[in-house]
Amino acid sequence: MKILIAPDSFKESLTSIEVADYLKEGFKKADKNFEITKLPLADGGEGTVKSLVAATDGKIMKKEVTDPLGNKVEAIYGILGDGKTGVIEMATASGLPLVPKDKRNPLKTTTYGTGELIKAALDQGCTKLIIGIGGSATNDCGVGMAQALGGKFLDEDGKQIGYGGQYLKDIEKIDLSQLDSRIAETEIEVACDVDNPLYGKNGAAYIYGPQKGASKDQVKELDQGLKHIAEIIKDDLGKEVNEIPGAGAAGGLGAGLSAFLDAKLRPGIKIVMEASKLREKMKKVDLVVTGEGKIDGQTASGKTPVGVSRIAKKEELPVIAVAGTIGEDAEKVYDEGIDFLYSVIDKPMTLKEAIDNADKLLIKTGYNLGKFIKKFNISYWRDYDE
Repeated sequence: MKILIAPDSFKESLTSIEVADYLKEGFKKADKNFEITKLPLADGGEGTVKSLVAATDGKIMKKEVTDPLGNKVEAIYGILGDGKTGVIEMATASGLPLVPKDKRNPLKTTTYGTGELIKAALDQGCTKLIIGIGGSATNDCGVGMAQALGGKFLDEDGKQIGYGGQYLKDIEKIDLSQLDSRIAETEIEVACDVDNPLYGKNGAAYIYGPQKGASKDQVKELDQGLKHIAEIIKDDLGKEVNEIPGAGAAGGLGAGLSAFLDAKLRPGIKIVMEASKLREKMKKVDLVVTGEGKIDGQTASGKTPVGVSRIAKKEELPVIAVAGTIGEDAEKVYDEGIDFLYSVIDKPMTLKEAIDNADKLLIKTGYNLGKFIKKFNISYWRDYDE
């Protein structure tokens, strides 16, 4: 039997690569003759680079860049197996974990390091970029990113503004004439997992500013800055960015990538599935196993397990979804192509115990599922469905 294991990460516990490894180990214990293909996935956030590099036999690259507070940090990016596609997680350069809790303030944090990662990928000859923008510490609308690539954001005196969301309100002119010329020849896709507008009550500042350290007054200031730069973008670049789905992602980086680099914003899981050639791999298997840390009603909105199951359904493949927790309204995923939900938790335990023992629990899960599948084979499932 041929099985494709295509999970997302178990957040705060295991990467998608580790989840796939442990499940495979369990399946092989159940039957060494199972033919297992691993395809670890991500939705544009944490783990996107490593997942796509692993799926395409690419390589991980390292680059010293500017972190959100202006210090130096070693970040990673990937070059996929085609040698032409660069994949970037903005969080490795401009992410919230890089900023100590007592210094978190999106008025001061910058996406400059993300721009440096983009430049590094271009220096490696990449002609296509996939940029995941989850987990940011910033609210600068991608201005820092564009500054690193040669963009100028000028105040009323014609001087380049400083770094951070506090300076957005001072921008009077956007000058992209000295932007890295290679950008115009590069296809850029932005992997988003949210669809918030740039500003307003559902925008970047109000929804995500507080978790980045912004007070109520700072949230208002940041929102006003985002609204102001949207008006300047419209006047100077002729682009309406506020209502683009995902414009408010990563403190407005979604809008900035669209406005300054002409990038296309798309759901992250769709980009990752296409780049990893998920559907092609499904044509060679009998069963798909997917999963993530928690599966509930929100999963049905298009998170990784359902992204996988929707494609598997087109290939008429049965799908098992594995989760650390099966939450409220999880049954909604049955309408999206998932046939069977399985929790790795096999007895009452605390969250810490589950995280600490996640490897053992996944191996045991793979083993138990393998025994079940061996007894009740795929042809049984298909006949039963008919």
